[in-house]
Amino acid sequence: MKKIISIVMILSGVASVAFSQDDKKWKGKFEQLDYLLPTPNEFRTGGGAPGAKYWQQRADYTIDAEIDEPTNKLTGKETITYYNNSPEAMSFLWLQLDQNVNKKGNEDFGSAMGNMRDTLTALNMQYLTRPIEFEAGYTIVSVTDKLGKNLPITINNTMMRIDLSTPIKSGESFSFNISWSYPITDRSMFVLSREGYEHFPEDNNNVYLIAHWFPRMCQYDDIEGWQNKQFRRLGEFALEFGTYKVNITVPADHLIGATGWLQNPKEVLTTQQLERFEKSKTSYDKPVVIVTEEEARTKEKNKSTAKKTWRFQADNVRDFAFASSRKFIWDAQAVKLPTNTVMCMSFYPKEGLPTWSEASTKAVKNAIEVYSNYTFDYPYPVAISVNTSNIGMEFPMISFNGGRPRNGKMSDNALQGMVGTIVHEVGHNYFPMIVSSDERQWMWMDEGLNTFLQTRTEAERYPNFHHTVPKDIVPYMKGDKNTMRPIMTTSDNEQLFAFGNNFYQKPTVALSILRETVMGPELFDRAFKEYANRWKYKHPRPADFFRTMEDLSAVDLDWFWRGWFYSTDNVDVELSDVKWYKMNSQSVDPEKKTPKTQQGDLASAENKSNDFSHGPKPFTVSNTPEAYYGQFLSRLDDNAVRQKLEGKNIYQIKFKNLGGLVTPIIIEWTYKDGSKEVEKIPAEIWRLNENEVTKVFVKDKEATSIVVDPNAELADVDISNNSFPKKTAESKFDQLKKEK
Repeated sequence: MKKIISIVMILSGVASVAFSQDDKKWKGKFEQLDYLLPTPNEFRTGGGAPGAKYWQQRADYTIDAEIDEPTNKLTGKETITYYNNSPEAMSFLWLQLDQNVNKKGNEDFGSAMGNMRDTLTALNMQYLTRPIEFEAGYTIVSVTDKLGKNLPITINNTMMRIDLSTPIKSGESFSFNISWSYPITDRSMFVLSREGYEHFPEDNNNVYLIAHWFPRMCQYDDIEGWQNKQFRRLGEFALEFGTYKVNITVPADHLIGATGWLQNPKEVLTTQQLERFEKSKTSYDKPVVIVTEEEARTKEKNKSTAKKTWRFQADNVRDFAFASSRKFIWDAQAVKLPTNTVMCMSFYPKEGLPTWSEASTKAVKNAIEVYSNYTFDYPYPVAISVNTSNIGMEFPMISFNGGRPRNGKMSDNALQGMVGTIVHEVGHNYFPMIVSSDERQWMWMDEGLNTFLQTRTEAERYPNFHHTVPKDIVPYMKGDKNTMRPIMTTSDNEQLFAFGNNFYQKPTVALSILRETVMGPELFDRAFKEYANRWKYKHPRPADFFRTMEDLSAVDLDWFWRGWFYSTDNVDVELSDVKWYKMNSQSVDPEKKTPKTQQGDLASAENKSNDFSHGPKPFTVSNTPEAYYGQFLSRLDDNAVRQKLEGKNIYQIKFKNLGGLVTPIIIEWTYKDGSKEVEKIPAEIWRLNENEVTKVFVKDKEATSIVVDPNAELADVDISNNSFPKKTAESKFDQLKKEK
């Protein structure tokens, strides 16, 4: 034990100890996450993959629905076949009744809209107190088994329980029927309304966005059991995969874009439209207009009172949505992937021209191609973008996307916002529509991963656009910690103003840093693709993502997940102290006393200057005492060490972790001859002391300035303490701000 202690004492001159002098409590930033993650089992492995006995439920739907345009009412009936693949028998079932969230008195955005002020707009008052009442929510007409016998139900807000007289055994299925109706709501009455109708007063027509529209099965899995948390708008959905056969009856002049493949085009399209539709299937270079502006304008004026039924089928999807209007123009382009040909489509009213005809389907194509490269080939037959007002919202194969020109024109910023929204919402086909995470529980698993790939798409296909970079999150990260929550927060428990930062931008920045600085693109991309392929058409949890990224890379990332996802710490690295040394050529015999004058020179090596103007401090490399070698017989060539250091510049730098978030360190050296060098130090430098570390660098050239995080890659919240001399780095960052 004595010898070990002596070795530690020897090394202590060049390495920081594990505990600071001021605070001897271990902070735990490099502790493993084991106790925070579910224990691996036969369902989910320790490597982050589905286990040998992984299971998930399935629900198939046959639905008949009709929109009554004069009353804006939707009626429907469905048969659900539920497959119990779990190990236990099920004596009751839970279904989501999302439309009930629109009922007055239900939990809504009123409490999230702030307080009374001296002056509020009428629309703000409608959001806050709902003085103008309107009908909303389901009327459940009947719930019966396949023989027509009524099944007992209990409705609790946005959830409905069906009690079964005979439990569904493991491996068995159960079919039942539901009839229902609800008034389709005006989207302008709600904040962040994801569905309903948008009214166009000029021509007195509606665009119907029909989503969250049928009673549908809650997810049941090996970790949560029933995911029957109430729907409060912000937290989205956890759903089971299945096959959908959906028949939709609408006015005969309506055009429908929907989840799935159209089964009866000859019954709902004109001969000319059908010819264009067939042509679009082999148009790989540009979109084909299937329904023209002229045709849409004619239908707007005539308004058919006849009806048509559109029939769709969608396989292996977790939801179904559609858009219906006589106002729609429709274009489509085929995109060939290595394993699949996808029809990329756009539906938009004339109010979207000309921007939507120029940019929408192109954006769908770009998203499909880039996302497929980073994950897996898009597996579905269609990918649809529908133009609407104000929102972006995703569903399998179809998304509703805001962004419209004014008087036929769009600013560059507005165009970027529109294209970014389309890329983002189409990208959601991957996360969570195929890699089916629980959005109500872990919003970042779909929004964060998806926004990360959105930034990759924009960087590769729209290089002139601004996409999320680490410095974008700095204002949020340096905010008030009293109200800030970690990324690992359920979606309904985050404040509205912080929602985008915490679930979209912060995970995107974290993953960007993980890819570019911590792991490197090659390791990251391979691990990320493996995660996507392991969990496509399955239900992953955060631990499955964390473990897969480590499993495929051999990089211990527990410190990273702990800091970025479980804490509200930020990156603030202070370049605290810089000392510049040059070696004395005079050798010193350690057995003899060093001259007093030289001792004085060495003792004064504490360089307190704020720049390099005082020159280097001398230091001496002494011969190694025999006692240091213990029982080793071989010896280091002390003179060879001195020869290697002859004329070199030795820089000792102290870094302080003021923000608490463990981070790699990126240093830019500027030398006297004008050349520069960037050096990256892994985050493990903080392993032994999470508060401050000291590192020694040997350089051939003489440095004139040193800057930490010179290109704002680490989301450092305070750039004023990142440099030596201080003035140099401030000008560097001022330049970066101007470039932005």
